[in-house]
Amino acid sequence: MTNFGYTLMTEQSGPRELVSYAVAAERAGFDFEVSSDHYSPWLTEQGHSPYAWATLGAVAQATERVGLMTYVTCPTMRYHPAVVAQKAATLGLLSDNRFTLGLGSGENLNEHTIGEGWPALQSRHEMLMEAIEIIRALHEGDLVTFRGEHFAVDSARVWDLPEEPVRIGVAVAGERAVGDLAPLADDLIAVEPDPDLVDLWNASAGTTKIGPTEADGGRAIGQIPICWDPDEEAAVARAHAQFRWFGGGWDVNADLPTTAGFSAATQFVRPDDVAAAIPCGPDLDKIVEAVSAYWHAGFTDVALVQIGDEGQQRFLDEAAGPLLAKLRAAAPA
Repeated sequence: MTNFGYTLMTEQSGPRELVSYAVAAERAGFDFEVSSDHYSPWLTEQGHSPYAWATLGAVAQATERVGLMTYVTCPTMRYHPAVVAQKAATLGLLSDNRFTLGLGSGENLNEHTIGEGWPALQSRHEMLMEAIEIIRALHEGDLVTFRGEHFAVDSARVWDLPEEPVRIGVAVAGERAVGDLAPLADDLIAVEPDPDLVDLWNASAGTTKIGPTEADGGRAIGQIPICWDPDEEAAVARAHAQFRWFGGGWDVNADLPTTAGFSAATQFVRPDDVAAAIPCGPDLDKIVEAVSAYWHAGFTDVALVQIGDEGQQRFLDEAAGPLLAKLRAAAPA
């Protein structure tokens, strides 16, 4: 059965609003909720970027049922992996084991803020592998001393651990990344419905295979932007204003350092270009068709991003329930 999630988009809403939306999304029937973890929005027009971990702590107390997840945290620059291990364990406790730690190699937009530069792709990849090793060790509850190529840990212990180990998902793209990271993680994270990624993951992951049954163990967690609005023209305008960065692709999005850079890189993106890539307007069947690419590719979980703070509550009150009903009717049982 496919699980459907709601994205707490920290780049477009303040922390109090995000907690309110999280409660409404649980009420509407979403299975899980994911949070971005940014220091900066992609575009100035988005206008927000609260601290994801404090927000998720509040969400963990305000909700009862939905799974929670970072989508995704970079555990290598702004955050030392030992600190990420402590934060993840605390959220596991606050949420009664509902939390999954989603990790990735990060974006220059967020990580350059600490003034340490932006490493080359291969270095970022190696840093992420080392960080996962440290987090796993600390989640065992023992005293950890570690000396690696990129990180050091000196006599550290996470004192408060949940009864069940926190699941770790990792964002990957490409054969080498999957081959290196799949054995270290529980779940695959990707923002494109690529069936080859699922096949590569299952070839590399050992016992944690991704599949349609609980016995398979692993999850493939995707994400897709939508812009529901009763007025299709208003939806397209909002998606263009706030989400035109989305079409840049990973190579561009990972390396640009500022909102001004994203604005310049997307200055020639037209509203029609955005509308061609993102389902906009009141047509729920069009959204279902776009989301279906993920379950056809073998993904078990799909998180929806409703674009824009404006109209977010109306989406949750009016459209989310009927949309979830249509998605569950269309998805394979």
